[in-house]
Amino acid sequence: MNLVDNIEYNTERTHLIIPEYGRHFQKMVEHAMTIEDREERNKVAQAIISVMGNLQPHLRDVPDFQHKLWDQLFIMSDFKLDVDSPFPITTKEMLQEKPEPLEYPQNFPKYRFYGNNIKRMIDVAVKWEKGDLRDGLEFAIANHMKKCYLNWNKDTVEDKIIFKHLLELSNGAIDLAKKEESLTESQQFLKNRSNKSNSRSSNGHSNKKNQRNNNRGKKRY
Repeated sequence: MNLVDNIEYNTERTHLIIPEYGRHFQKMVEHAMTIEDREERNKVAQAIISVMGNLQPHLRDVPDFQHKLWDQLFIMSDFKLDVDSPFPITTKEMLQEKPEPLEYPQNFPKYRFYGNNIKRMIDVAVKWEKGDLRDGLEFAIANHMKKCYLNWNKDTVEDKIIFKHLLELSNGAIDLAKKEESLTESQQFLKNRSNKSNSRSSNGHSNKKNQRNNNRGKKRY
């Protein structure tokens, strides 16, 4: 009967500040707080940090991880443990301080089917010096724009439309219409897309066929 009366329920125990470390770590921290001798208290704190580090030995000697362990030690003591830390002590106010809200990039491209990366590529190309290298990049961008356009429209598109969009997106800095050169044919893009689609379909069918063959002869229970 006495054993039943002495049972300690979790609902009656003190709150675990960091449950991942368990009840024994919490009790060690609480014991350290009761030690009056500062030197002895520092030794106990170092011992607790060492045991905490043993839980993740591959990170035990990493300086940033050591700083994290000391922060967790102070958090478990509710910032009441007075010991010498090798790192700046994080205060409760610093932890409760809300970070500055991050500005979410607001991009509203006129031609969404090109994507934001195309606009970034155009901005980079405009900054390059004029020459063969820039010309190659400009035509690579235009070809990619044509491919994106066909993925969205699923039809043919004239080069002059791509050149017009490129001129507009580059604020007049890239005008390929004057160079009288042609981009990759629309049918080639569509053919490549069709080949990839057929290849995926064929691989899927082959995998299913192989799976059926592998299942043959196996006993079923």
